[in-house]
Amino acid sequence: MSDVRTVVVLGATGQQGGSVAAALRADGWAVRAVVRDPSGHRARSLSAAGVETVRGDLGDPRSLRTAFSGAHGVFSVQPNSGQAGSGVTDEDEVRFGTAVADIAERCGVAHLVYSSAVTAGSTTGVDHLDTKNRVEAHVRSLDVVGTIIRPATFMELLLTPGTGLDRGHLSFLMRPDQTMRFIAVRDIGRIVAAVFGSPGRYAGRTMEIAGDALTGRALAEHLTRAAGRPISYSRLPTALLSQDEVLGKVAALVDDGRLAGSANLDVLRAAFPFLLRFERWLAGPGAGLLDEALRSPDAGLAPR
Repeated sequence: MSDVRTVVVLGATGQQGGSVAAALRADGWAVRAVVRDPSGHRARSLSAAGVETVRGDLGDPRSLRTAFSGAHGVFSVQPNSGQAGSGVTDEDEVRFGTAVADIAERCGVAHLVYSSAVTAGSTTGVDHLDTKNRVEAHVRSLDVVGTIIRPATFMELLLTPGTGLDRGHLSFLMRPDQTMRFIAVRDIGRIVAAVFGSPGRYAGRTMEIAGDALTGRALAEHLTRAAGRPISYSRLPTALLSQDEVLGKVAALVDDGRLAGSANLDVLRAAFPFLLRFERWLAGPGAGLLDEALRSPDAGLAPR
């Protein structure tokens, strides 16, 4: 850009914020990341990549006002209150999300992009999902140009510990013949960069975003080819879904379509041709994660 403008990125040391910071830098934006500890390893990595890091905290409005001063845009994402170990309550998440929007408005930020959830737009009964509805409503009530994105389930979640890949099996939320939409975290960043780059096209919009739609069986086929050994698939055990109230509700949201997603992939791929299908993601950004997920003390043995 001939006129370099600054976008403030929250959560830049995490997955979504990190992908947004990288994509914005690649597109020529100046990026200012709000971090708790600028001397930390991840913050120093951002600095090495040309990102300005400033000390700040979501619970400290004064630090956010300082960080947002003079910025063209803000990318807002909050710690997920449903994530184990986050230390964030549902009320914290809503308070943080609404405060970011309020401060962006008061600081005269030209464009706020808020990352919500694919289930937003209805009350789900799952508290850590319904927090996003409350933040979305607040963003829309303000006099600030906003864009809300609702990412599908991350492809990265399929390769996390506990899904069973080290035993040659994947267990996840949908039934083997159910279709669910997914997105690579890298592509969230690229979409957000495109949104900031074309405000006239995306201002005021709420967009569900995804890169692929796959059944459980299709996931197993792609994983089998990428791993070079058989990977089977089944839904999470019925007993587990019955015992864990939240997990059972989340599975029900897949069944009724709200968590499975309904993004129009043809329209999205026309607007964002870089979107990765799962097979390409496995061969690219996901290759290291797949290798790690497959490794275990009995790696190479027949699946149990």
